[in-house]
Amino acid sequence: MNNKNKIIFLGIFFCCLIAAPVSAMALSMSDAISKSGQQRMLSQRMVKAYALVGQKTMLSAVKQMDDTINQFDQNLQQLKLFAKTSEEIKILGKINRLWEAYRLLIRTKPNLQQAPQVNAIADRMLNYSDQFVLLLEKRSGTSKGRLINISDRQRMLSQRIAKYYVFKAWGLDNEQYSAEYDKAVKEFSDALGELQKAPENNSDINSALKKVESDWKIFKISFSLQKKTFIPSLVTRSLDSILSQMNYVTALYVGIY
Repeated sequence: MNNKNKIIFLGIFFCCLIAAPVSAMALSMSDAISKSGQQRMLSQRMVKAYALVGQKTMLSAVKQMDDTINQFDQNLQQLKLFAKTSEEIKILGKINRLWEAYRLLIRTKPNLQQAPQVNAIADRMLNYSDQFVLLLEKRSGTSKGRLINISDRQRMLSQRIAKYYVFKAWGLDNEQYSAEYDKAVKEFSDALGELQKAPENNSDINSALKKVESDWKIFKISFSLQKKTFIPSLVTRSLDSILSQMNYVTALYVGIY
């Protein structure tokens, strides 16, 4: 199997791993870390899609929102069955209570006045999901579990960056959002450097991370050139490409777990 076909195969396999109904017994620890890490990304992707729907700039935004909501719910149900310790069960209970109200809110017609509330609740789910990932990483007790966590978090950061960019394009711009955007950009760059230095990496992982680095540089250059001219459809497609590449990298880390 050549490298191109290998990438396609692993990408399809990883998507199926996420989307297919899987019993708690079928989940390995690496699967659970990957799925719980993905919840962080989905929390941000929902808000990004919400803002895109509100701006009517992308025809695919409605489908993206629907798919993201369904995926978050499916993952949550599987992780509730996988949770083992009292701490894990407690955190998932908090996420579930937020989610019950949030999935009704996110389905309402997007508007600027409601967007900050939508974002605030999503960030609470992000924080709880992050805590849950760390608990699973602790239970796994291996450095490879940590690499899956970091790689997964890059997926979240790609959507968090996109979210705040779309907010700016929508007219939702303040010091807090600008600071969060800058923080997310720095965290992505720092984590990418850490992943590239990981001794567990094989040649496929190193090659994939090099491609992520290349696209990340292109994104930063394109963003700096845009100044006050916002092109949300172009920028979000660029960051979704990075998300797709990080899906592949995470799948590779799951494979060596």
